[in-house]
Amino acid sequence: MIQRLFLAALAAMPLPALAAPGAPDTEVLQAAPDTLAGKAASAPPTAWYRPRHLVLQTGGGLGMVAAGAGYTFWRDHADLDILVGYVPKKYAGSTLSLASAKFLYSPWVLPVGEKWQVRPLMVGAYFSYTHGTINDEEAGQYTKGYYWFSTDTRVGPLLGSRIGYRLPETPSGRSRLLSAYYELSSNDLYLISYAQNRSGLSPADVLVLSLGLKLDF
Repeated sequence: MIQRLFLAALAAMPLPALAAPGAPDTEVLQAAPDTLAGKAASAPPTAWYRPRHLVLQTGGGLGMVAAGAGYTFWRDHADLDILVGYVPKKYAGSTLSLASAKFLYSPWVLPVGEKWQVRPLMVGAYFSYTHGTINDEEAGQYTKGYYWFSTDTRVGPLLGSRIGYRLPETPSGRSRLLSAYYELSSNDLYLISYAQNRSGLSPADVLVLSLGLKLDF
């Protein structure tokens, strides 16, 4: 009787329980290599403070030459750039150094083949501060209030387009994109002057062109 009960208990036990305690799980062995391969192939995480791109441009009221770095937001549709510009004394009467910030939004990114992309419209605004305007190193040259507007701070709108070419990825797996762009801009002083003197000024008189390169990495 006892022998029959013992055999019945063995028959009712789940099959996994009959496996040896040290036997490996087949599913775990199959999944482990895939997980390790995925971790090796993925790029390392990017620190939040790390710039996403570099910028080099000329013109645009931000310096004869301006360079800087920037960040990308909103699924690669918005850029914030911080630049430092320079104008030699030969072209401005005094040496000018500029610090500026640009914000641009591009609603459309159009792929052209496998390597190229076009952003047909970019809109935004900029802020700039200029050191060295109107020979400000000469104290007392101009009486207080001589200029009703700020001589060193400008704000204004931006409008432009960009075309980019996808470069080979970095060894760590990060994508890279080299872009060329143009921007048309103006500023608060130009726009006020145009509004007050439309008969003497045309839109071409208050628009400034800039050309630049941008490297996303």
